[in-house]
Amino acid sequence: MTRFGQTVSTLGAFRSARLLRAILVASVASLALSACQDSDGLKSGRAWKPIPRDTLALMEAKGTTKHSPILVRAFKKEAELEIWKMKGDGTYTLLKTYPVCRWSGQLGPKMREGDRQVPEGFYSVSPGLMNPNSNFYLSFNLGYPNAYDRSHGFTGGLIMVHGACSSAGCFSMTDEQMAEIYAIARESFSGGQRNIQVQSMPFRMTPENLARYRLDPNMKFWNQIKEGYDHFEVTKREPKVDFCGRRYVFNASAANGAQLDANAACPPLQQDEQIASLVSEKRQTEQTKVAELVANGVRPVRLRFADGGQHPSFAHVNYVSRPEALAQGPVEVALDEPKAPVSPAVQVASARASQQAARLEATAAKASAAPQQASTTSTQPAAAFAPGQVTASSAPFYKRWLGSASAEQPASAEQTAPASASAPVTPAQRGATAPSRKVEGSAKPATPPQRTSELPAVIRGAQPLLPQGLTAFTSLNR
Repeated sequence: MTRFGQTVSTLGAFRSARLLRAILVASVASLALSACQDSDGLKSGRAWKPIPRDTLALMEAKGTTKHSPILVRAFKKEAELEIWKMKGDGTYTLLKTYPVCRWSGQLGPKMREGDRQVPEGFYSVSPGLMNPNSNFYLSFNLGYPNAYDRSHGFTGGLIMVHGACSSAGCFSMTDEQMAEIYAIARESFSGGQRNIQVQSMPFRMTPENLARYRLDPNMKFWNQIKEGYDHFEVTKREPKVDFCGRRYVFNASAANGAQLDANAACPPLQQDEQIASLVSEKRQTEQTKVAELVANGVRPVRLRFADGGQHPSFAHVNYVSRPEALAQGPVEVALDEPKAPVSPAVQVASARASQQAARLEATAAKASAAPQQASTTSTQPAAAFAPGQVTASSAPFYKRWLGSASAEQPASAEQTAPASASAPVTPAQRGATAPSRKVEGSAKPATPPQRTSELPAVIRGAQPLLPQGLTAFTSLNR
């Protein structure tokens, strides 16, 4: 062989090796996409099916075109997937709602590889995530994990929307549905769209659902992604999604112009005031509705699935994955309302009130006991007006003050105690005279005993008796 022939042979071998390497790389890449869409060869003919005519007519009726951008919303509990199309004014209109043939896992975010969970949150699909070679007919990758997921250490990947009605962590449609969805996305990319936003929600964020699942352990996360859901609802524009402080941030930016970092604390943020006001108003209206539903007896529950679910319209389909799990259906687990926590301020106020009540009780007891100690002849409480020989010097101050007691005319030992402190003495009672009685050895009737004036009701009912010598009240109700 000539030297020229050897050179040509060497170049040919080199090119063959490069081609072989490229084929091997492509094969490895296709194997890596095996989570939800194993590939067994080029099937691009499926990927080039046109958008059905009736769908194109629907686009025209809604003021949009096949090349305009799209936005996708998916709801696990309701098993529905929505395609929204942008109109000429930049707002989105709902084009179609597709029933989901199969999804797997439970309500809640995806956290680890192999948990069969469909992710929840906001994701972005680029043209490079479209897969025309899927063994599950056609598919596109949701883009899980996003920056939020990574900041929380969530693992796993290759989560798809695909055909075949079989799911291991994906939204699975029928092949016919997937051909149309794929074609709509393809034409949007052809029209210049760079990324398709996918909003994956546990359920439709209605007051009814928020009331029923208010005690679910995932509610804190759900309220976070609901903010982005609300931004879209009030504007019908794609919300700008960012991350900082290991949480979602919507339609916001750093006040100092810095770039947000999911793993770093959030700097001061600025938002469009009009949008923020609309979102706040929507939230307050829904919170009021939730409170009304709770007050009317809506019990908190948690929904448990054997393994995901499907739309009721596919109940007759028997080629879905794990049909035995679907046959069991979701189960509502009742949850108990926690006792309302007592704030530290309320606890301190309660302790102070208890201490003040104890001091008032001690003061009242001391004031009530003083007249008893001052009297040398009465063993009854002063408020009972016990009978006995009472002199002017030993009588309680109110009797001396009212002039009803004197040393020369002691109270009769046969006087009966007056009515209780709570029953005021009537004028008729005060005008009545004690019955006359005969004194032994005398024909003249005995001198009627001196009536004892009682403590006026306004004083008797307002304050306990005071010690002798006091002339003013000190309110016990400080």
